[in-house]
Amino acid sequence: MSMPSWRDKDSKRGSMVRGALWLVQEVGVNGIFTKNDLREAFPDIAQIDRRLRDLRDYGWQIDTYREDPGLKQDEQRLVGVGAEVWIPGQAKTVKQKVGVTAAQRKKVMEADGWLCRSCGIAGGDTFDDGAIAQLDIARRQVLLPDGTEETQLSTECNKCRVGGRGSIVDLAEILRLVESLGPLERKIFGGWLSADERRLSGLERLWGLYRAMPADSRTAVRREVLGDEELGV
Repeated sequence: MSMPSWRDKDSKRGSMVRGALWLVQEVGVNGIFTKNDLREAFPDIAQIDRRLRDLRDYGWQIDTYREDPGLKQDEQRLVGVGAEVWIPGQAKTVKQKVGVTAAQRKKVMEADGWLCRSCGIAGGDTFDDGAIAQLDIARRQVLLPDGTEETQLSTECNKCRVGGRGSIVDLAEILRLVESLGPLERKIFGGWLSADERRLSGLERLWGLYRAMPADSRTAVRREVLGDEELGV
């Protein structure tokens, strides 16, 4: 069956279907478009951008600047094509959509300390490139010890959410690594868990300072610790 043209105003095809055809035929996967592009293509359809958002229920991935920091605020990117909704019957098989409620969002963000769990940045803080961090809820696939997968929610910034897409957390492997810790390592790790942060020890801070020193200064420190004989002096 050949693909119909998005320009064909067949009364049997809704605006969402025509929008899907336009994305495939005019934008293409990884292509970028704006609301103005949509309005120019569909001047007779009000809220055509909403109809395109409905495609996400059918497995289409359309990113905004919130998911893709490389996009401008008025740009969107077609990342993936889902169900071919222009084929009769495809537009009726809506994937069950389970959204995150406001109560769930608040609970997850409070549990995560209102910080990105990947990089630790807070909402409203500035990245190194000057962009403003925005926090949202990410769905992460977790491989449980019994071999089944479960979707769990986590707070992530707009950059980490994109970078971590598709990754799977292997809980069984992490628990195995915990089990392999010695008593002292387990005690230190437990302290990090209790504080929900990894505080650098005095030795680690000293090592970081040493590594950043000029060569002559590093030599002075090495002489103090190792002595002249170890330096070959």
